[in-house]
Amino acid sequence: MTEDERAVALADELERAGDLRSPEWRRAVERVPRHVFVPAFFERTDTPDRGTLWTPVHSDDDRWLDLAYRDETWVTQLDGHITPHDVDEPVGGDPTSSSTLPGLVVRMLEDLDVDDGANVLEVGTGSGYSTALLCERLGAGKVTSIEVDAGVAANAAAALRRAGHVPNLVVGDGLDGCPLAAPYDRIIATCSVRTIPSAWLVQARPGGRILVTVTGWLGGYELALLEVGDGGVAEGRFLPGAISFMVARPQAPPVVGDERWRAAFEMLADAGARPAVVGPGVLKDWTGAFVAQLAAPTVVAQAVRVDGGPWVEYCLDTASGAVAFLTPDADGGWTVRQAGPKRIWDDVEAAVRTWRDAGSPAKERFRIRTDGRVQTVSLDAPGGPVSWAPPL
Repeated sequence: MTEDERAVALADELERAGDLRSPEWRRAVERVPRHVFVPAFFERTDTPDRGTLWTPVHSDDDRWLDLAYRDETWVTQLDGHITPHDVDEPVGGDPTSSSTLPGLVVRMLEDLDVDDGANVLEVGTGSGYSTALLCERLGAGKVTSIEVDAGVAANAAAALRRAGHVPNLVVGDGLDGCPLAAPYDRIIATCSVRTIPSAWLVQARPGGRILVTVTGWLGGYELALLEVGDGGVAEGRFLPGAISFMVARPQAPPVVGDERWRAAFEMLADAGARPAVVGPGVLKDWTGAFVAQLAAPTVVAQAVRVDGGPWVEYCLDTASGAVAFLTPDADGGWTVRQAGPKRIWDDVEAAVRTWRDAGSPAKERFRIRTDGRVQTVSLDAPGGPVSWAPPL
């Protein structure tokens, strides 16, 4: 099977899945050679003894071309600097750049609802594959793409040239946008953000749309589609589907060192205990985690297991220093201990109870509004609308 035939087969697969819905985007998928954008990548392997490892896959691997056209996300960078060309054996590390699975890319481009001639800002060039799709659909002159990592940006630029596209590529912080090419009819982000940057609101044309995954430090992700009105106020809703992207680096959670965690443990030594109304399992629920982090926007969590004992959950508020510690009970419940200037798990429980009392609605029932200074997420609950406005 040739590369062109593989691209057509990929388009067929995405259409059957319901991600690809229009002839314009189908033509783009058929014409963009994905293998050009993933000349090497990491394949994930979960091992019982070493945890998650990443195996490099290069173009001389017999499986490479088949994998390149699979509807999969392929990690292209670990820990901010390790690429598949740097290693020969499986390695550990945290993904910091990737080529997102084509189905998700195409679904987001369909949701963006672009018209011919639209001027688009893409935040997060990554491998350049989604940038190439935009260029095929709109023309390279209508596409501006920003990448924070200079090495990733250089690789994407080279791949785009090989595919015949020369869009406006910028190396910099995508949260600042690109005022030189504004105003934009559409802004799409292939990273996630805690707060929608005010620069995007300023650079979007009135009536323009912003499509971005909104996240937090407790691991909840929701895809938001907002329309920008006069005065730079954007309002919108959350779309269905489970979507996650790496957090924009300037908005990523702070690294909490061992010393700070030890200090948090010591604070809990004399803390009182009570039965937890909501256990840490809520953080494993896609929408539940999103609701929890609305109430605890500066909290990070860490699950710990000592010497084969039960898993326990530590939550630390990186802003105030408050801490909560949840341990399992013999009857299947949980006990919570809290210390510090605020009771962070009380706040989480209050938000989760509100959501559950409303029937645990899906993300589509939530609304989002931002003016660049205050970002509010609201839910129509039985007792009246409830809003959360974490500090920006």
